[in-house]
Amino acid sequence: MNNSKLIIGISSRALFNLDESHKIFEKDGLEAYGKYQIKNEDKVLEPGSAFSLVQKILKINDLYEEKNRIEVILLSRNTHDTGLRIFNSIEAHGLDITRAVFCGGESPHKYVKDFNINLFLSSSSEDVKMAIESNVASATIISPNQNLPSEEPLLKIAFDGDAVIFSDDSEKIFHEKGMKAFIKNEVKEDGLLEAGPFKPFLIELNKLQNEFKINECPIRTALVTARSAPTHKRVIKTLRNWGVRIDESFFLGGKSKSEFLKSFQADIFFDDQLKNVERASDTITSAHVPYGVKNKRN
Repeated sequence: MNNSKLIIGISSRALFNLDESHKIFEKDGLEAYGKYQIKNEDKVLEPGSAFSLVQKILKINDLYEEKNRIEVILLSRNTHDTGLRIFNSIEAHGLDITRAVFCGGESPHKYVKDFNINLFLSSSSEDVKMAIESNVASATIISPNQNLPSEEPLLKIAFDGDAVIFSDDSEKIFHEKGMKAFIKNEVKEDGLLEAGPFKPFLIELNKLQNEFKINECPIRTALVTARSAPTHKRVIKTLRNWGVRIDESFFLGGKSKSEFLKSFQADIFFDDQLKNVERASDTITSAHVPYGVKNKRN
């Protein structure tokens, strides 16, 4: 068995629904917010955007004799005082989360590397952008209108390709010169695609998958990309060179991804284009990766 550990960092607002208290913070400030949380610290918080995902991730530990293969760490802008309600809610929901950082209003992004975090999920786009700049796979999480727990027992994770798993080099050509130039470049280019911000996370996820027989693996991955033939070849050769297994691949040629993600029953979908994330978030939890030319333009 591999002795490495998959580590996920999660913000309190991604884990729990803190919309009501966040409105108090925005309207009346930090002091009023703190008083509200202390007053309600024994009132259990409702699940947030990433709650079901975290439940499934932690449940995989049950398949190991030593239940420390995967760890989820809380990274919060709360103080330890106001954070007591969050820890009380973690305990009430039976989540095995023991480590936390409470930053008293400051961004916790600077601590993601100290914990060797492989993936950071937050509802704060500002925190996510700073974590991405620190070379940590990060995304701003958006939940569907009805955040219902998935009945699918497998943990299913879907990724866009360019500017997520791979760099945005090819996307730059498409953005600057159009589709014909993009296809021409992909066909003549024999080299592999450069790594994007989510390659390290995908590698760690794949290590975990390889610890199980394929038909017994609790995790299933999908690549959902706007690419199609003949631009699919570099993708396949690059993943093969990295030694990474992707269970299902969708080369959609620009067709909307939402229905395919729904049929795949993804627990989370990562994409660099906010419009794709917003469309998909109608039915599944989705996350925006603020990386690449499409985000620099904005």
